[in-house]
Amino acid sequence: MRHLGFILSILFILSKLAFRGKRLDFTAGLTQIVFMAVANPVHRLTEAEYLEIERHAEFRSEFLDGEMFAMSGGTKSHSRVKCNLITVLSTQINGCSCRVYDSDMRVKVQASGLYTYPDVSIACGEDQLEDEHEDTLLNPTIIFEVLSESREAYDRGKKFEMYRRLPSLREYILVNQYKPLIEQFVRQESGQWILRDVEGLEDKLTLSSIGITIAMADVYADIRFVPDPRRPDAGSGRP
Repeated sequence: MRHLGFILSILFILSKLAFRGKRLDFTAGLTQIVFMAVANPVHRLTEAEYLEIERHAEFRSEFLDGEMFAMSGGTKSHSRVKCNLITVLSTQINGCSCRVYDSDMRVKVQASGLYTYPDVSIACGEDQLEDEHEDTLLNPTIIFEVLSESREAYDRGKKFEMYRRLPSLREYILVNQYKPLIEQFVRQESGQWILRDVEGLEDKLTLSSIGITIAMADVYADIRFVPDPRRPDAGSGRP
């Protein structure tokens, strides 16, 4: 059922709210949304309905075309690489007009309606936020995604296609968690995107849009590389 995950998430939220004695009018409103989804499988949520649900949920979901998509957890390496990025980036841009955000900051692509949670994002200049909640960024300058087995195809394909519609975005960075490899896509003045591979612990990643350089050794500090499960020969010793 297309909305099974959404329905389960709403029921979970309702049970929590009921237990905590929250206002019944809010609970009744969410209950109505659930019954609409059950009775009419083609019903699509509005952005306002998604945000109301998401801000009370205990786990995060992306939103696109009226549907919510639960986001899975990551591996130890995924988490460590993300933390390393945040640490080194925050140190490097300290004192300038840019800010580093972790995956708690939601990003909206207004041209497509996508709401998502990049692993790391950087915004420069004045933050453009969707509303008074200040939890949805509209103008990231750089987005980092740490690649995972389940989401790599999406991060490389459809998601990057939508990210490219962000007028503010200047660099899109894909970080491999299984080996020291970063793929850096940089927007040119012509609107084209140029790819540069940064590989090996001795190399450095230069973020030209904000004028800083970070060492690959810092990005992958304390990472124990494990075989990539996406490769059928992983762990076999074959190249």
